[in-house]
Amino acid sequence: MTITVRKRKASHGISKLYLDIYNPSAIKKRTTHSLDLFLYENPKGTQKKSNRESLEAAERIRAKQLIDFAYNNNSLGGLSQKDQSNLLFIDYFKQLADKRFNSKNNYGNWDSVWKHLLRFCPNDIPINQVDPLFLENFKKYLKDEARTKSNKKLSQNTLHSYFNKVKACLRQAYQDEHILKNPAQKIRGFKPGEVQREFLTFEELQKLAKTDCDVEILKDAFLFSCLTGLRWSDIQNLKWKDLSYSNEKEYWFIRFRQKKTQGVETLPISNQSLALLPERRDLDQQIFNGLKYSAWYNVKLHQWILRAGITKTITFHCGRHTYATLQLTNGTDIYTVSKLLGHRELKTTQVYAKIIDQKKIDASNAIPNLDL
Repeated sequence: MTITVRKRKASHGISKLYLDIYNPSAIKKRTTHSLDLFLYENPKGTQKKSNRESLEAAERIRAKQLIDFAYNNNSLGGLSQKDQSNLLFIDYFKQLADKRFNSKNNYGNWDSVWKHLLRFCPNDIPINQVDPLFLENFKKYLKDEARTKSNKKLSQNTLHSYFNKVKACLRQAYQDEHILKNPAQKIRGFKPGEVQREFLTFEELQKLAKTDCDVEILKDAFLFSCLTGLRWSDIQNLKWKDLSYSNEKEYWFIRFRQKKTQGVETLPISNQSLALLPERRDLDQQIFNGLKYSAWYNVKLHQWILRAGITKTITFHCGRHTYATLQLTNGTDIYTVSKLLGHRELKTTQVYAKIIDQKKIDASNAIPNLDL
């Protein structure tokens, strides 16, 4: 079922609003419901305010109609007042989002979904009234109506991520016994899109290592990322106390907590990675002291890449992609690479295996044609 606010053709410069109700399970699938609301076609002065108020009122009526339908569709009409949950869905979603505040990227995604939920359903509904129809309509909103800050449609991967946050919220609500059944259990989410991961070949990395960079610490940090797979945030937070040496096995390693996943990792590092580190300082000092994220640093990174004769669009995070592809290219098995990158699931690493497979395909056609 879908309910849409529409307007009839203007008469004397004024359009009337109505609800277009489509219910595929009803005998009469499409019906209309006239609203005692109107819009000025070419508003001036206070007419603009009147238009805004009319649209807001129409949206409230539309939302109530959806709530009423969801309530009846879930057979909640017979519940006692005690059994009818007062917990509001979007409010509960916000509570879960706020718990992720210290995880910058994760919180940002949850916060964005919360804002889209507010736009989709300005009047919050009880969580036990969220049904498959509500979720399908929200999917439709994300796909067709939701926009980014730059007024673009959401990408396939953003659709995948955002709707999964809603499903995660409802799973948690079910575990917390706020709802008797999980309405998202049988709802298909969006498929993730193919991600293009840019990386440097060994030859390109060699060129880069021999090319001067205006900011030496930026050069060392990026090459360190290419040789260890560490993210920008983890390199920036790295301290001398995180670096240790194993006398038993005679190798250097870093023990740190990933900023993105909060997982504690132990990462062996090579001698050439070690050579990129500056002179040792106090244990509580940052190893790459002075490294900061800014537009100016990004410009210097791009200038350095171009100076090396590399035309790819390379960001600092491409150092991590470079590390993964170089490891796989040189025969390291995918399970080990997954552990080195700190991935929780092997499927996250498998995207790099696809890159290597494509390189094999390209290599099979590299031999010139024989004159047979």
